[in-house]
Amino acid sequence: MKKKPNILLVYTGGTIGMVKDYETGALRAFNFDELIKNIPELNQLDCTLSGVSFKNPIDSSNMNPSYWSLIASIIEEHYAGHDGFVVLHGSDTMSYSASALSFMLENLDKPVIFTGSQLPIGDLRTDAKENLITSIEIASLQENGKPVVQEVGLYFEYKLYRGNRTTKINAEHFEAFASLNYPPLVESGVHLKVHHNYLLKKQAKNKSLLVHKQMDDRVAILKLFPGINREVLKAVLNIPQLKALVLETYGAGNAPMDGWFLQELKSAVKKGLHIINVTQCSGGSVFMGHYETSEKLKEMQLVNGKDITTEAAVTKAMYLLGTGVPDTLFKTIFETPLRGEMV
Repeated sequence: MKKKPNILLVYTGGTIGMVKDYETGALRAFNFDELIKNIPELNQLDCTLSGVSFKNPIDSSNMNPSYWSLIASIIEEHYAGHDGFVVLHGSDTMSYSASALSFMLENLDKPVIFTGSQLPIGDLRTDAKENLITSIEIASLQENGKPVVQEVGLYFEYKLYRGNRTTKINAEHFEAFASLNYPPLVESGVHLKVHHNYLLKKQAKNKSLLVHKQMDDRVAILKLFPGINREVLKAVLNIPQLKALVLETYGAGNAPMDGWFLQELKSAVKKGLHIINVTQCSGGSVFMGHYETSEKLKEMQLVNGKDITTEAAVTKAMYLLGTGVPDTLFKTIFETPLRGEMV
């Protein structure tokens, strides 16, 4: 008899786990143990479900590296006894968390699917049920006794994306996330359509899961805008103990050519600050040197973020700094795809 996959639900908080108090109209977290009762359709899935919850579920706006470490620890603790994991998470910072976990879970060979919802699970028009049911079904997919998905994904509104390729693009529509630089891994319709060619292939075979729990938060983001002045730039570049700056530039990695602007960046790089050039466009890639307005950035050896998202750039920087990567290797390793987060 075929053994049913064991799937662990990890509830961190967020709208998907909220129910409305119809007397007051307020939202409150319901008992995680009652999840199956609220969604009886889960009993029809061909898997065995169990669940674990944060002791104190949080709004995803309060998410931070210590909670990422907690999620990673939960997965590590239950890894041997489960075939897949579904992380229930608020949508606001879900792309950051999915990106972070992709780096923290090295040699992952089981699915870790993040999902959530725009409406509480008790609402009549909720998107929570479909997102949760399909996430569990995808986490249960197996071929030849092995999970089909062996990476960190994010499922929302009929599509499974690579987690570290996603960005939240809408606060109101059910289609809240996009992955503009990488296609969906799985699409849900009448049937689940798995795009096997897009799935991440485990590179280090026969290596066990390695969980990295140290994330260095000495990272900042600066988005360029017309009119940015020297004082603002200096204030950010001179943040005490800052180790890495994700610089959101224009278009294909372009920036102002003012002498003071270039001088401040050059001085910061010389002092050891890792400046990562990413595009502030939702889609596309940095191509330093393609235009004159990015040639100087290339010359001063800014880290080329290529087509990485800001969310993945921030968490990758935290991950590399947390693992103690030498400063001399940071640029080389950052520009190398580690978990399919960039070309």
